Amino acid sequence: MSGKKIMDGITGAEALLRTLRRMGVEKIFASPGSDWAPLWEALARLSGREDVPEYVSSRHEETAIAMASGYGKATGRLSAVVLHTTVGALHATMAMRAALHERIPMVVLAGESVSFGERPGYGIGPQWLRLLSDVGGPARLVAPCVKWSFGLNDSVLLPATIARACQIAAAAPRGPAFVSVPTEFLMDGHAAEAQRAQAPVRDAAVDPAALEELAEMLCAAKSPIILTEEIGKDAGAVGRLVSLAETLGAPVFDGWQPGYANFPRAHPLYGGVAPEMKSLLEEADVLFCVETVVPAHPPAMLSGSKTRIAVLGEDPLHVHLPYWGFRTDLVVAGAVEPSLAFLCERVARALPQRTRAPAAARWAKRNGELREKLRGQGRAAGAQSAIESAWIGHELNAVLPEGAIVVDETITHRHDVLRQLDRLGPGGFISASYGGLGMGIGTALGAKLALPERTVVVTIGDGAFYYNPVLASFGASQEPRRAVQQRRLSFAEARRRARVPGWGGGAKQTFCGLVHPAAPGLPGARARLRRPRGVGRATRGSAPCAAARAGGGLERKARADRDGA
Repeated sequence: MSGKKIMDGITGAEALLRTLRRMGVEKIFASPGSDWAPLWEALARLSGREDVPEYVSSRHEETAIAMASGYGKATGRLSAVVLHTTVGALHATMAMRAALHERIPMVVLAGESVSFGERPGYGIGPQWLRLLSDVGGPARLVAPCVKWSFGLNDSVLLPATIARACQIAAAAPRGPAFVSVPTEFLMDGHAAEAQRAQAPVRDAAVDPAALEELAEMLCAAKSPIILTEEIGKDAGAVGRLVSLAETLGAPVFDGWQPGYANFPRAHPLYGGVAPEMKSLLEEADVLFCVETVVPAHPPAMLSGSKTRIAVLGEDPLHVHLPYWGFRTDLVVAGAVEPSLAFLCERVARALPQRTRAPAAARWAKRNGELREKLRGQGRAAGAQSAIESAWIGHELNAVLPEGAIVVDETITHRHDVLRQLDRLGPGGFISASYGGLGMGIGTALGAKLALPERTVVVTIGDGAFYYNPVLASFGASQEPRRAVQQRRLSFAEARRRARVPGWGGGAKQTFCGLVHPAAPGLPGARARLRRPRGVGRATRGSAPCAAARAGGGLERKARADRDGA
């Protein structure tokens, strides 16, 4: 490695690593090209030191972002991602877009060249000018898919720019911040200088007057209903929501696309997933939307209702969406957990204890009846000749160990499976689907790396399964061993029973498979199932029993492919 004279032994790559760690980054998820060779050299020199993050190579750009997403969703912590220049960054834009909309903090770095071999001593080859460069560089190419994007234009700015990217990614509303870092700057020397203070950005305080108005609205309501989709990213906020719902005697429903376990599923006030909103609006006088992206569809449904609508969230108007035409009576933007703490105190002060007990009891009875109805539907699905999605959810629910995390990347049958999982607690569910396919298994890897003591289960549709690059990335290699060997995954393909006309002159039924029979080179217990009665045996044998017996790899190498299984 050459470049400018290294004045004190600190290269740009070392400065980058130390800055990331100083800003709280513990993990770097990487799918780099040769543009990051100086970073590898720095990691080798600094191996084992606590002032640099741990480096996890994922072998694919989309997997790297997915792992950072799963890590962030499971912990709320900031991570970094290192990608190959230009085409590598473009390859990751689908995953960056999802992180932007889901508000997952991460710093994404891609390499580039700014000298194209004209400055001697850097070893920049002809591929940079011929194949790997675009006007504006990677920062321009990915700008629409991230919160902030900048192409570093001077090596002296490197440490401060990386620190700023960390601050921007972690500040509300959270999201991915992107920096393209020229390879030349990673080789340059950095003179010793005093560290600049880089304080984290605190969440904006909510206007107390707005919260007072919201508290008065909730207290005055005779039949309030709470709707949420993403509050579960903050376990503290979930606890506050439980307290508020109990004081109000109000049911809590998950919206159409829940991103997390937003409310304890076994709680009497939990009303279920994706309710029929028109009928709910007819009996509610206040709908309180907490971290909810789409309260109802179409949006005009709220305009035709007399129900008052209150909205609370970090980004309640969802500025990255082109349209958000929902009628609202009160919108409050700010940090959710302290806002709910304020509301809990004000509502508890205004409503004498057990004032709303009759309403709570009425909703508890209604929600309990709904749970029993759904369980009955799950059991009935097991009596069918084909494997139904509800039966998959029913059997998975029966074997999930305490503290398990379900990572979901299903589309058509998402609600059928999710409605059966009535034992999930806070932190027990992560959605990996945001418009694109291929994120689920990588997201699960990131969650498992963050919380290695917990069992992680993946429910995934057939299309999403084959789009996941993890199969190609890790199927041929066990690397990175830590990320792979620590996880316990069950791949579940739950296809809705369907009739496909025109095959052989008649109609035929497709079948469901649980624990998908992956490529032969991929470690893992696999079973192809054709009958409902085999689902229970497969789930009990693979989540987490088979993993516990694995002794290495994803799960033990085995295959059951028997008719009638």
